[in-house]
Amino acid sequence: MNPSAVGWLKKLLKLVEKSEIKNTSTLKLYQELKSVGFIYGSNVTTISEVIRNSDYTLEECCKINYSLALLCTYNLNKKNDDSFETKLKSFYTHIGFCKPNFIANIIGESIENTISKRIQTETNIFSKTINTFTTNAFLFIDILAFEIFLKTPKKTKSIIIRLEDYIRSIISEAFNSKLIKSKYDESLIKLLESSLRVSKQANESFESITINEFSKIERLYLLDIVCIAIWNDSKIDSHNQKFINKFRTKFNLSEAKIGVAFKSVNDFYICYKNEIPLLSTQNLAKRFYEQSVIVVKKLIARNSKRIYQELKESKELVKLLSESTFRDLNKEEQNQMQEQMMDLLKSIPSLAIFMLPGGAILLPLFIKLIPKLLPSAFDENRIENN
Repeated sequence: MNPSAVGWLKKLLKLVEKSEIKNTSTLKLYQELKSVGFIYGSNVTTISEVIRNSDYTLEECCKINYSLALLCTYNLNKKNDDSFETKLKSFYTHIGFCKPNFIANIIGESIENTISKRIQTETNIFSKTINTFTTNAFLFIDILAFEIFLKTPKKTKSIIIRLEDYIRSIISEAFNSKLIKSKYDESLIKLLESSLRVSKQANESFESITINEFSKIERLYLLDIVCIAIWNDSKIDSHNQKFINKFRTKFNLSEAKIGVAFKSVNDFYICYKNEIPLLSTQNLAKRFYEQSVIVVKKLIARNSKRIYQELKESKELVKLLSESTFRDLNKEEQNQMQEQMMDLLKSIPSLAIFMLPGGAILLPLFIKLIPKLLPSAFDENRIENN
């Protein structure tokens, strides 16, 4: 399955048709989402082994986990014969995320596109490459709200606003409890703020929040959000501890449960520190290059057959690509290769990214990676090193 191509949702639903994940309990679903990083805003893999693939990006894993969580919620709470996609579209329309317009009314807005937009805090491909805060830290609110929508639709939007208000208040209190704020904290604040969709400002203070307003799952979720906010390389200073004690008392939580939650987020971040952009200490240039390599490799791999076919019909381009692997091309040859490469890209719609303003930045990387990622059969003139 290709989560970035048209038809991915129908394929996903087909693949998990007989999977246990489709009808798992809400509590079990939450624990599985937590184990893969969905609750932490950093999806390192998918919750279903049926569609697990090491080639998926963090964003694609997020899209899959988000869709499966919504599907599970739908199966546990549906009341009529409306399809999952129909109900989901109604949900987005109800909360004001999917707004109909003239074009959408004519051709229809794909639910796949709506899901893709929902999980992004950045819409520009190049901004996403540089600013790696691309996944929504509070997507689980959608899962909670979708459950309410399936039961009592009128309460849905108020539930989202309430949760976002309370989360903002709790996060603010947690951050303010820190004596020294790190670069991680600054990045996390930006990520959290960009992830809140409906509520624009906090209408509730931390002191006014009461335990009776939250379900068991919501309390677990808020506890994990607090752990994310105070996490800082395994350390909890005395100021953090004061806030934790206040939070524990307010939500009637045991010290053991607090300890388990903090250990969980700590173990996850320590284990995946080098894979999660938010925690990376790389400089901007290196991060940009590495993210670009991932994007371009994925595009080449997923379009390899079509690229191979097009290259077979362009012997001059193949010759230049082959020679570029063992010698520097002159200026005229470089220009010729780039022109022909752009002609090739125009014939493959899914590579339209290179046609966008700024796409030329990735073109040299694309040219460099092609000989390594495509079958060597097309490259008859390559000289192999013994």
